[in-house]
Amino acid sequence: MPNTPERPRRISVEDQGPMLVEGPVEVTCADGSVAVSDRFVVAVCTCRRSRMYPWCDTSHRRRVKREENTEAEDGPAS
Repeated sequence: MPNTPERPRRISVEDQGPMLVEGPVEVTCADGSVAVSDRFVVAVCTCRRSRMYPWCDTSHRRRVKREENTEAEDGPAS
């Protein structure tokens, strides 16, 4: 997929997140494989945690464990 010379490709780099690239895009990975997306905007993984690499699956987000409050759910103990 060649770029068109009349309009440059727009890329947005997010802190602690993926690179957002206006599509369609072809990404050539380090192993020589090529990933293709026809989407309007794609999120390219920059942390390498994604299970869908080179596409971002939000694995970079910090996981926050919710505190369980069993008393509030079950009611007061008798």
